[in-house]
Amino acid sequence: MKTQTRNIYCMYAISLLQGMVFYGPIATLYRQAKGVSVLQITIIESVSLTLCLLLEFPWGILADKIGYKRTILLCNILYFLSKIVFWKASGFPAFLLERIIISIVIAGLSGVDTALLYLSCKGQEGHSLYPSVQEKSQHVFGIYNSLQTAGLFIAALVFSSAVGEDYSLAALLTVISYGMAALFSFGLVEVKSQKTGQDFHRFILLLKQSLTDKYLLLFLIGIALLNETHQTITVFLNQLQYVKCSLSSSVIGYIYIAAAMAGLCSALSLKLTKKLGTAPTAILLFASASIACLILACTDKAWLSVLGILTLRISFSLIQPLQTELQNRQITTNDRATALSINAVIIDSVGIGSNLAFGNLAQHNLAGSFLFGAILCSIGGLFFFLWYRKKYS
Repeated sequence: MKTQTRNIYCMYAISLLQGMVFYGPIATLYRQAKGVSVLQITIIESVSLTLCLLLEFPWGILADKIGYKRTILLCNILYFLSKIVFWKASGFPAFLLERIIISIVIAGLSGVDTALLYLSCKGQEGHSLYPSVQEKSQHVFGIYNSLQTAGLFIAALVFSSAVGEDYSLAALLTVISYGMAALFSFGLVEVKSQKTGQDFHRFILLLKQSLTDKYLLLFLIGIALLNETHQTITVFLNQLQYVKCSLSSSVIGYIYIAAAMAGLCSALSLKLTKKLGTAPTAILLFASASIACLILACTDKAWLSVLGILTLRISFSLIQPLQTELQNRQITTNDRATALSINAVIIDSVGIGSNLAFGNLAQHNLAGSFLFGAILCSIGGLFFFLWYRKKYS
C-alpha cells in the first residue's frame, strides 16, 4: 500500500474510533450527575480554549520539527489517558484536569491531522472525479469528518440499546475506543520532510502575516463563530433543551443517533460545492445554522427542537470539509502545521469569549443563548462573504 493511501486509511480508522464517545448523548447530564453545574461546564470549556490558545504556537513549531506522525501518535496516547481520567472523574477539579489534558491534545492535533491528510492527497490527484489536490482533499476531509460522525452514530446506538442509565459503562466503552485509536496511530507514515524546522523569527513572520491580513481574519472569525455555536449547542445545550421538552434519557439517545446520522452528510460537501459554488454554499449553510438557532430560541416543542438541532448539525457538517480545504489552500509555507496552528489560535480566541457568554445566558435563559447563537452565525456568514468577495472577486 502506498504511503499516502496507508495514511488516509489509518486516519479514517482513528476518526471512526474517536467518534465513539459512548457518553455523548448524556455528556452534560453525566457531568451534572457528577457534581458539575452548567456554568462550571462552560468555565471548563473556556479554560480549555485558553490553554489551546497558549499551546498552539509551541505545538505547531514542534510538529513541524518532529514530524506529523510522532505528533499524532503522542497526542492520541494522551487522548486515551484523558478518557481514563473522565471515567474516574467526580467534581469540578477532576473534570477540569480531564479537559486540561484534552487541551494539550487538541492544540497538538490542531492542523496536524488535516496537514497530514492534505499532503497524503498530493500525488493522488488526476483522477477523473478529482482532477486537483483541492478537490481530492475536500473529498478526503468529507469522508474523514463523516467517519467521526459514523463513530458517534455507533456509540449512540449502543448507548440507547445497551447502556441506558449506566453512565459509568458509557465512559468505560469510550476509554476502549480511544485506546484502539491510539494503536492505529502507530501505523501512520511520515509525509513531511525532516528539516531542521523553522526558527523563531520565521514563526514571528508567519504570525505577523496572519494578523495583518484583515480579510483572512474575517474568514477565520466567521468560521469560528459558526464552529463555537455548533459545538456549544449540539454538545451541551441541546440536552438542556430536550429536558425542557420532558424527553427521557433513552429518547435523547435516539435523537443523538439521528444527529450523528445527519453528520454523515460531510461526505456530500464537495458535491454541493460543485453544484452551487463556494460562496453560495457557505452563505446558505451559515443562514441555515442561524435559522436553526432561531427555531430553538422560539420553541419548547420536542419535534421543533430536534429539527433545529439536526439543521444546525447538517449545516456545520457540510461546511467543515470546505473550510478545512480553504484554510489549507491559502498556505504557501512548508511549515503547514505552524500556519494552521496560528489560524487555530485566532479561532480559539473567539471561542473563549463566546463560550462564557453562552454559559451565562444558558444559566439564566436558555432561549437567550440560542438567540445569541443565531446572531453569531449571521455575523459569521457576513464575514465569510466579505472575505470571499475580496479574495476571489
